[in-house]
Amino acid sequence: MRPRDAARLLHVTPRTLSDHIVRELPQRLQPGDLLVLNDTKVIPARLAGMRGAAKIELTLHRQKSDDCWRAFAKPARKLKIGDRVDFAEDFGCEIVEKGGDGEVALRFDRAGPALFAAFERHGVAPLPPYIKRAQGPDAQDSEDYQTIFARHPGAVAAPTAGLHFTEELVAALEARGVKRTTITLHVGAGTFLPVKVDDLREHRMHSEHAMLSSSTAQLVNDTKARGGRIVAVGSTSLRVLETAANEQGDVAPFAGETDLFIMPDYRFRIADVMLTNFHLPRSTLFVLVSAFAGLERMRAAYRHAIAAGYRFYSYGDCCLIERSGAA
Repeated sequence: MRPRDAARLLHVTPRTLSDHIVRELPQRLQPGDLLVLNDTKVIPARLAGMRGAAKIELTLHRQKSDDCWRAFAKPARKLKIGDRVDFAEDFGCEIVEKGGDGEVALRFDRAGPALFAAFERHGVAPLPPYIKRAQGPDAQDSEDYQTIFARHPGAVAAPTAGLHFTEELVAALEARGVKRTTITLHVGAGTFLPVKVDDLREHRMHSEHAMLSSSTAQLVNDTKARGGRIVAVGSTSLRVLETAANEQGDVAPFAGETDLFIMPDYRFRIADVMLTNFHLPRSTLFVLVSAFAGLERMRAAYRHAIAAGYRFYSYGDCCLIERSGAA
């Protein structure tokens, strides 16, 4: 959608559903609210290479060290530990581990900034698997699949709720008296893995690296103390806030891995409102929003969105959800 803030927005409150566009977000929020956005930057994480005469596609999903990443491989069955995959004459990696679900660990032939520079030269935007294009991602996707807040490279999927923001919308929110701050969560490809178990407690979440600064923690805590609402922009921001929260409902600085899986009966401590896109069925993301707002309310919201022709998923429209039981 261009401009980005022309996307549609469904406002979901405990009692009502109402249709808007993202540009109207300032009127949907209150002076004193605090937006929490994810400032991760998506890297060109999809790499096409050769293991001998066999074509291999690798989608990076989590960094292990300066030269080692975990990735999903297609076809994984053609790979064994010790194999080399070449992406260019002077750039390749070695398979150092194999796991389930097509997951492998790769050790590249360079590290640090040189490795990220090679990703920029040889990788492409890691669009979600449900975006089908015969020609693959194009140059425009490198811009479209990045938020205006992107600062810290490391994500292999965009924090898609943040894609709706423009500089004009940010200015309008400031004029409304809505403050903002950022966290960082490097989104992994595991975010797209469906829930395949009947008992949600048996689903394994892939961990992702997250950071929440002392200044953000202070701003969140001060906002809540003044009675302001915390508005999580996206499930990634919400999960970091809840990971960094204590039992008393305060946030502390955080840097490390999180595999928090928010499911029904979770007791939310920080977020009062969330802005999020419409998610795939049987995904951990739909489970999260159902825990946040109530399953029946989200089912009703999705039925309304489908009937009204909302666009779903990463490049789609969004909803602003007020939490059940939030003040």
